[in-house]
Amino acid sequence: MKKATLSSHRILSPSPPSATGTKLTPTPRLLPGCCHGRRRVRSDVPVPCRPRKCNSNLVGARIPRGKVITTARGSSTGELEGHASSRQPPQPCSWGQSSDLLSRIDLDELMKKDEPPLDFPDTLEGFEYAFNEKGQLRHIKTGEPFVFNYREDLHRWNQKRYEALGEIITKYVYELLEKDCNLKKISIPVDATENEPKSFIFMSEDALTNPQKLMVLIHGSGVVRAGQWARRLIINEDLDSGTQIPFIKRAMDEGYGVIVLNPNENYIEVEKPKTHVQSSSDSSDEPAEKRERKDKVSKETKKRRDFYEKYRNPQREKEMMQLYIRENGSPEEHAIYVWDHFIAQSAAENVFFVAHSYGGLAFVELMIQREADVKSKVTAVALTDSVHNVWHQEAGKTVREWMRENCCNWVSSSEPLDTSVESMLPDCPRVSAVFFLGQNLLLCITSCSLWHFVPKDLT
Repeated sequence: MKKATLSSHRILSPSPPSATGTKLTPTPRLLPGCCHGRRRVRSDVPVPCRPRKCNSNLVGARIPRGKVITTARGSSTGELEGHASSRQPPQPCSWGQSSDLLSRIDLDELMKKDEPPLDFPDTLEGFEYAFNEKGQLRHIKTGEPFVFNYREDLHRWNQKRYEALGEIITKYVYELLEKDCNLKKISIPVDATENEPKSFIFMSEDALTNPQKLMVLIHGSGVVRAGQWARRLIINEDLDSGTQIPFIKRAMDEGYGVIVLNPNENYIEVEKPKTHVQSSSDSSDEPAEKRERKDKVSKETKKRRDFYEKYRNPQREKEMMQLYIRENGSPEEHAIYVWDHFIAQSAAENVFFVAHSYGGLAFVELMIQREADVKSKVTAVALTDSVHNVWHQEAGKTVREWMRENCCNWVSSSEPLDTSVESMLPDCPRVSAVFFLGQNLLLCITSCSLWHFVPKDLT
């Protein structure tokens, strides 16, 4: 009998029956080549081929009793050469009849199931929500908390709705900072021209003139803006949980000047202008045939990209571009800019920082860049779940020593409040903080912990 030729995959058929007609029990065989390493399998049991670890161009396969029923990419249904005994006839494919799945998508039918328009209200009243006397966001008619899954099976639309509400919340908190906390909105850069992108911070009336003490608040990364710790807590819990307002009010009651940084307001978005790209074939010295091939490939690529985009995002949104704010293009730049133009110019002899998450990293960068000035003015720093890293940020020995004496990092922990937590980094002490209803998102340290950290002669 002529032996079947095998390529990288070899399937050994069960042993033939004996001459007496008695059927022999198949012996376990080795299946080399198909997957990494070698493993012993029963030749009479279907074995799935794992294409991701296979050297062939398989999409999916089954191996029942020495046969391979499979389909190769770009080929029609049938038996893959070199993967089965030559005695076996072609078998039907169980995976699919088309080599290109996307070619079978009925785009017109898909578009009938489009999500609703991404047009959302621009006020809380338009969303039919309002904050009650406890600072909780509730539906005006039903009194229920905010519902994320407003429409079933439309996660993207629900997420866009949530983001639109979040933008309204941000403006609402800005209003509270000005009306309830009596803070002033200060535009930066301080010397910005009329048409230049701008950001802003908030300050109390006596922020620069208070001779004794000044408190600076820095939030973390993400969508939060000045006055917020966590947007999710504002929407799902209450204003006291998710905003900096309780800190601001207590600080002002105890005679602090206050500066609220806005480190995530780094750029403004404008619609990207449409540009007409001149064909490269006009000025190219390439042969006409080669240019035509390149243009054809370029058109096919654009067509494919547009198809995928239409499939993924039926409602094509405007293309936006970012214009960064001068000297405030990142949280680190922002912290240094506010220090140079405001905090360093303040009259306060004692400056205190409260920095959450990425705000802690921004403070450490400020410390590295302005070490002498920070040491001369800053008395204490309360970090909360700070993500700083003195090794990655290349903080020197003197910076690390100062942090050990003047900083404390309240971190997520199941231990009682203010319990010492071991740290692998040689910077500041770490102690346990409290959770909010078991969520992983840390509320800032309790006010009592912060004020106990402040020297008693300054409270």
